[in-house]
Amino acid sequence: MNGPDIIRSDKDGLATLTLNRPEKLNALNTRMFQLLGEHVADIAKSTDTIGCVVVRGAGRCFSAGHDLGAIGEGESGAQLNLQATVIEQLANLPQPVITAVHGHCYTGALELALAGDIILASANARFADTHGRWGLTPIWGMSQRLPRRIGNAKAREMMFTCRNVEADEAVAIGLANTCYANEEFDAEVQKTADLILANSWFSARANKRLLIETDGLSLSAGLAHETYRNEGHAPDVEARIAAFAARKA
Repeated sequence: MNGPDIIRSDKDGLATLTLNRPEKLNALNTRMFQLLGEHVADIAKSTDTIGCVVVRGAGRCFSAGHDLGAIGEGESGAQLNLQATVIEQLANLPQPVITAVHGHCYTGALELALAGDIILASANARFADTHGRWGLTPIWGMSQRLPRRIGNAKAREMMFTCRNVEADEAVAIGLANTCYANEEFDAEVQKTADLILANSWFSARANKRLLIETDGLSLSAGLAHETYRNEGHAPDVEARIAAFAARKA
């Protein structure tokens, strides 16, 4: 399943998907999305062995965005629908997804990054939506996921100005959860994944499902959904509580 454009590595419950066209700044093409879709489909079925997913880029950056060469060559509508579908499938994975961004994260790459539940930024990360610069409009989710993450006013600013948002500002507006020094970034991404993996994978999946299914509902409807469609306790809840009691004793 591994190809030169996407590298997958699994270790201790963590699946890492690495965009791997460093010579092209990981510019996104149809082949990358085909491979990414295959991995995402497999991870979705692997909840017993995979508890968390990290998406990142090889080389100098996360990704410079949609490959403009592919656009110039006239990608078909079916291909563009494939890419939007894969991003949606990534966003809806049962497992928590961390997007680890260093360097460029522009336009299509930002749409991909927004599929993550948590976005972690290296200090050199730069985010932008440049659809307007090239006379394009988003079809991979920018107009929906960006305002839901940072609010409508800031989303309009990013989409209309096409300006770069540095890592510290990305944290301030809620685009990124946390920013880390460049030299500490890889270790901090791993620490975040380890924190997630140390907790109940069952709870993480159930909590993510609740967040997805109640997005946009009124408070009363959301509370009812939480009460009546709750998945209950994890199979290992008693063992976890017993282990805590033993440590406390």
